[in-house]
Amino acid sequence: MDLKIATKKALVTGSTAGIGLEIARKLATEGASVILSGRDQAKLDQAVASVRASGARDVEGVLADVTTAEGADRLVAAVPAVDILVNNLGIYESKPFAEIADADWQRYFDVNVMSGVRLSRHYFPQMLAKNDGRVIFVSSETGLAVDPGMIHYAMTKSAQLSIARGLAGLTRGTAVTVNSVMPGPTRSDGVVEFLKSVASNPQATAEEAEAEFFAGARSASLLQRMIEPEEIANMVAFLASPLSSATNGAAIRVEGGLINTMA
Repeated sequence: MDLKIATKKALVTGSTAGIGLEIARKLATEGASVILSGRDQAKLDQAVASVRASGARDVEGVLADVTTAEGADRLVAAVPAVDILVNNLGIYESKPFAEIADADWQRYFDVNVMSGVRLSRHYFPQMLAKNDGRVIFVSSETGLAVDPGMIHYAMTKSAQLSIARGLAGLTRGTAVTVNSVMPGPTRSDGVVEFLKSVASNPQATAEEAEAEFFAGARSASLLQRMIEPEEIANMVAFLASPLSSATNGAAIRVEGGLINTMA
């Protein structure tokens, strides 16, 4: 399928690994000019090389820490305008509520929420002015179905859903859309360590930890497996394309059937 994004420029945050890297790869192989961003030069260079190896024609990397105002300013100075903004940067952990310190709450808000707010504040008005553009927030199913072991993380994901819906309300009558995507548990570089951290047996194998996780913490999953980053990237790429022009203000589920509601 031709997604008709060959003339578009896309920026994907948190794109040196996992979901972000696969989103960047998918958009690039569909012909878009893609900018990856990250906070580690070696990882950024490796990610850019990986996307280029997929046959992409126009891929760049910008070193910037968009969890800070200074880092966001550095990124927008290097990339003044884009057609597609994918706010993917995010961190997660499992932690008992009573042990989540003030600094933890602030850090999760700065990384997961404010990074997307800062970049949207720059690029979104430009999109409205030219009557064309896509803003996509990579949220999580925990934004709706809060995991009691990840309340600070879930808070940031609920915030992303609210921000995306609010921005969408400002697009009325334009060709700009703002949507969010809600992945479920997705395979990534850190997922094995995460699954082991919540497993009853710290010595469990990766396979055993994954099986226990879906039997217990995510028993509602219809997939009963980790989602692959490419599966998330496919949905994001569609939302980034002109083919999704009637989808606006939506929170799209790519979570394997975990959320058992119609709304």
